[in-house]
Amino acid sequence: MDLTPYLETLRADLAAAAAPAGPDTIRAAELLGHSLESSARLALLEALSDATAEITTRLSDASVEVRLRGREADLVVTQHAPEPPVPPAPPVAPTPPPPDGGDLTRLTLRMPESLKTHVEQTAAAEGISVNAWLVRAVTLAINVPPAPPSSFPSGRSPKRVTGFFQA
Repeated sequence: MDLTPYLETLRADLAAAAAPAGPDTIRAAELLGHSLESSARLALLEALSDATAEITTRLSDASVEVRLRGREADLVVTQHAPEPPVPPAPPVAPTPPPPDGGDLTRLTLRMPESLKTHVEQTAAAEGISVNAWLVRAVTLAINVPPAPPSSFPSGRSPKRVTGFFQA
């Protein structure tokens, strides 16, 4: 958008207002018009900027900007793609209460860093804390019926668990 025609109209109006006062006033108005051009241009740009900001707040799927190129101002409308609907979160399984509803106690657990990272990601994906996820995993593990004794090698107790867990 070229602002020059608007500034020339302003200058012509100033000269027309000074015409009845004589040639010296007309000359003063012309000089004043040229010296005010940069201030008037800046005022027009500010008005355009304020207008685009107000228009943008009223648009739900687009924004309007003023971009300067040399002495020209371009109004740019950017259409925003609608945001895809957010899929509903998967239902979170309730954390089972501690066995026997007993007192809580602290336990130090050591595990490989990669397993810890995987546990943290899985718990976060389910929207629960790592502690709640581990309590649920342990509760589910101890509530699984034990395997028949014949499946254990001799000398091992079915109550002893060795190995590692990968979720």
